[in-house]
Amino acid sequence: EPSIGASTPKGRQMMHTHHSAVAAVPIDFAFDFIGNYRNVPSWAFGISRFDPTGPLDHGLDATFDAAMQVGFTTIHSILTVTAWERNRLIALDSIDGFRNTSIWRFTATGICETQLTVDFSYQPPGGLTGKTLRRLLEPFAAQAIGHTELNLRRLIEDFSADIHTTHPWDAGNAAAG
Repeated sequence: EPSIGASTPKGRQMMHTHHSAVAAVPIDFAFDFIGNYRNVPSWAFGISRFDPTGPLDHGLDATFDAAMQVGFTTIHSILTVTAWERNRLIALDSIDGFRNTSIWRFTATGICETQLTVDFSYQPPGGLTGKTLRRLLEPFAAQAIGHTELNLRRLIEDFSADIHTTHPWDAGNAAAG
């Protein structure tokens, strides 16, 4: 099980938010859709860029350059995949820029139902910039996770329905891009 966040400078806490919901799609479809970096800006609230920075575009040790809009501010992070267990877990941790971690857990609750659980942690920078950013992020984070979950669930359920209608034999590969 990956740890959430690395050690933090004294006096600076990681902020946490947790969300869980059930999507009406098979677990492999949910995992493939969420694990495909091309899909991230379409469902992750505020994410304007999520691009691979190395030879890997998925799986353990893949690295991504991400940008997130928070109000009028763009926050940048370089993220690496720290855990990738097919149909069970995807974890990302920042290695540069805005300090954050996210852990996505997948649990089959039926043949065509998957519980999606996300734990997101972040650490605003110190100083005056951090204080301003903290005021923006605190209400934004919980709202963003809830919006992301709702948007993601709708997208994967709609995409799954479209794929099953047009290509009933290969939904997983279609989700994987």
